[in-house]
Amino acid sequence: MSRKKKRNPQSILPEAAQNAALERFKPLLTPTDYQVMLEELAQPLPLAFRSNPLKAKPGAEQEWAQRYGWQLEPVSFCPTGWRVTEMQTSVSMTLEHRMGHYYIQDAASMLPVELFELDPLDRPLVLDMAASPGGKTTHLTARLLDHGLVIANDSSSDRITALRLVLQAWGAANVAVTRFPGDKFGRWYPETFDRILLDAPCSMQGLRSTDSHPMRPITSREQDTLARRQASLLVAAIAALKPGGQVVYSTCTLAPEEDEAVLDKILRRFSSSIVVEGLESRLPSPAPGLAGAYGRNFDPQVIHAARLWPHRFHTSGFFAALIRKVGPVDFPREEPPDRPLSLVGQKPLAGAAKRDLFDFYRNQFGHDLEPILETYGLEMWHSAAGIFAVPSTYLQHFGGLPCHLLGLKLAEETPDGLSPAHDWVARFGSSFTAGRVVIPHDLLAPWLRGEDLDFAPGGELHSGMVVLYDPDERCLGRGRLQAGKIKNLLPRRLV
Repeated sequence: MSRKKKRNPQSILPEAAQNAALERFKPLLTPTDYQVMLEELAQPLPLAFRSNPLKAKPGAEQEWAQRYGWQLEPVSFCPTGWRVTEMQTSVSMTLEHRMGHYYIQDAASMLPVELFELDPLDRPLVLDMAASPGGKTTHLTARLLDHGLVIANDSSSDRITALRLVLQAWGAANVAVTRFPGDKFGRWYPETFDRILLDAPCSMQGLRSTDSHPMRPITSREQDTLARRQASLLVAAIAALKPGGQVVYSTCTLAPEEDEAVLDKILRRFSSSIVVEGLESRLPSPAPGLAGAYGRNFDPQVIHAARLWPHRFHTSGFFAALIRKVGPVDFPREEPPDRPLSLVGQKPLAGAAKRDLFDFYRNQFGHDLEPILETYGLEMWHSAAGIFAVPSTYLQHFGGLPCHLLGLKLAEETPDGLSPAHDWVARFGSSFTAGRVVIPHDLLAPWLRGEDLDFAPGGELHSGMVVLYDPDERCLGRGRLQAGKIKNLLPRRLV
């Protein structure tokens, strides 16, 4: 007699969690909206991505669509966001994805950064308080076009590596990765930042279960703990914000306890110091927050937030609010850590070493470093790990704050001499006019597998460092040309 195969509890957990959340959220919607939402949830969620203006040329998305057999439609509230409704080649399996020309991200998660007013600012100080895995940090640097410092903080040591790797792939230079409890920034740097993003840790009850946001049952005790933590972080964000600055508070849950109720609590505490700004100009159609839930009425300003039920814009469930600070707040103060780069073996690159690096890039690659460093406000610093282009703004305002990544790696020192760093080449390689090698299409796959190539480019190039491109002018990183071969120098993380 055959036995029935037992179902893996993990395989039914997201569905059970979704059903429980649906039942709980049902009273918050009209019967018509609830039915429309059920119909939306029965459809698969299209994959989406954001292009990287620091690397991808304007209109590159249509080239990718043609090359990989994609059908694209724009994300209505994000100019650089695209949904992929059909694909022949997976969006995660392209050269452009590997080289950081776009970031795969749920369309709903593109909303928070789009809420900020950034255009009037000149080199702003921006804090991403709970940044890992880094998608919204990349969005911040993209909207700023890498002008203005973004501190990407996360309190978890387990998530710092993922955050650092995402930012390295993206190629922004005006970034710093730190690992501290987020609420410390309110104490250490009161009224310092122009913009702060708090994409808060939450219960992830967005009604769509994905690999990055799996739904699971949440107890009321867990929810209360999360809400207290969210409120604590939001208070600290407001304390760290300059008067006139903006905080975006967002979650990937639709639980009112973590959304409108947190906002209501903060409004009651800082009634004369903050306002919730309307989002009419930023959304294609209204998606108001709740005026009340489960017998509780919220501050009237709460409805100015955006509650993205899945059927509103064909996304996962999401919540976001734009808060402006209009007056000072009282918050305890502490001295921040003070461990400048000089105490950890780093020093400014100066004198002959600085001139040598300028000459190396100019003579071998036709690449002029000086105007780039000036344009983006960067200084060159030397450490055991190599030479980095470091944000001057960080040194000016946060020079003692320890970080896990600072700036963009510029060069490495090897027994054979200087080598351009992959991260710098991947960002600026399109401007190199010398030291270029174009490899044929049939060598692209082995190169991306990390293999050395039997290939002699001809011409005047016989040995030394080169930068590789394919026939479509896509930058493939660095290699070392020697004896008719090209040694593969792709970072292991990309192979």
